[in-house]
Amino acid sequence: MTLNQQQLTRIQARGVRWDEPDTLGLARIGGAGPTDHKALTIDGQTAMVPVYSDQIATSPFSARPGEEAEEILIFEHDRLIGKTSSPGTPRFYGLTTADGTPYSHIATLHSRDVLATTVLQTCVRYRNRDTSCQFCAIEESLKNGTTTAHKTPAQLAEVARAAVELDGISQMIMTTGTPKTLDRGAAVLTESAAAVRAVVNVPIQAQCEPPDDDVWFQRMKDAGIDALGMHLEAVTDRVRKAIMPGKASVPIARYLSAFAAAVTVFGRGNVSTYILAGLGDTEQEILDMCLQLTAMGVYPFVVPFVPVAGTPLAHYPMPDPAMLERIFKVLGPELVHRGITSDSLKAGCAKCGACSTLKHYETAEPVTHLEQETAHD
Repeated sequence: MTLNQQQLTRIQARGVRWDEPDTLGLARIGGAGPTDHKALTIDGQTAMVPVYSDQIATSPFSARPGEEAEEILIFEHDRLIGKTSSPGTPRFYGLTTADGTPYSHIATLHSRDVLATTVLQTCVRYRNRDTSCQFCAIEESLKNGTTTAHKTPAQLAEVARAAVELDGISQMIMTTGTPKTLDRGAAVLTESAAAVRAVVNVPIQAQCEPPDDDVWFQRMKDAGIDALGMHLEAVTDRVRKAIMPGKASVPIARYLSAFAAAVTVFGRGNVSTYILAGLGDTEQEILDMCLQLTAMGVYPFVVPFVPVAGTPLAHYPMPDPAMLERIFKVLGPELVHRGITSDSLKAGCAKCGACSTLKHYETAEPVTHLEQETAHD
C-alpha cells in the first residue's frame, strides 16, 4: 500500500501526528532546514514530513509502528492509507573526530543518502529580530549542543569521506549562515568544498546568498562545487520585507542577475532556489516567478512552508495543499519542457526532492486549459 503524490503533498502540507513519539528516532529538531521533520521512505523515494509543528495537532494524518521491523503505518482519520519505512541511523554517526567531536555535529544525514552541513551555524541577521528571517531556526541546534559553530575544512573532509565509504552517500549539500563579509558565505563554502573534493569524489551543492561579486561563481566551481543554490524563499518585495527584512536588503534584481551569471558557470538546472509556498505570496506570484526562473535555466524548488518551534512564525498557518498541487501541475511539466528536471541535476535539494513533491509532477504531459485557469485563479 503506497501513498500517491496527492496524498504525499497533503501530508507535507499538514504534517503527521506521531502516536508513539518515542519511535521518532532520527527526527530533527531545530537548526537549518529541513528541521522539525522526519524522513519517510515511500516506494523507494524518501520524503521529509513535518512532525513537530503545533499545527500538526489538527492534522488528519497520524503514524504508528507497523508489525514488521522499521515499518511505519500512515493513517488518515484512522484509516490506513500507506505503509512506509524510515532510514536507519547511518554508521558514520558512531564516529568522532580526533578532538572528540561527534561526526553528527559536523554533518547530518538528510533523506536517505544525502550528507548535509551548515558550515557556519551562525548568521549576521539571526539574533536581531529586526533583520532575521522569521521562519529560520539556524542557531537553535547550536544552542541545543548538537552542532558546532564553524565546521573546519579538515573536519568536513573527514566526515564526508567516512559518510561516502560507510553509508553510500550520493551527494553533499553545504549551506551556511550569512557572515558579515560581502561574499555572503561564498568564501567559506569554497574552501570547504576544496577540502572535501581533495579526499572524496562526491557531488556537492553549495548554498548562500548572492555574493557581491560574480567572480565567486567560478571560484566555487573551480573548488569542486557542482551546483549552487541561492534561496529567494519569498518572491515579492511585499513578503520579503515583512518576513525577512534583513535578507530583503539584497534585492530580487540582484538575485536575478546572480542567477544569470551563475547559470553560465554551473549550467542550466544546476542553479536553483528555494521558494516557500505559504509565506504570503499569492499562487499567481509564485508561478510567475517560477516560470521566469525556469526560462533562465534556474530550478525553482517550491516547498510547503512549515512553521518551526522557537521562531516568530511558529504559529503561522501551514499552506493549502490544493494550492501546492495546482502549482506543481503547471511547474512540473514546464521543468520537463526546459530540460532541467530533478534527475538531471548534479547535486542539491531539488535533486534529492525529499522536502517537496514537485519532482513527482515532472511529466511531459502538458496541463489542460482548465488546470491552467485553476492555477491562475
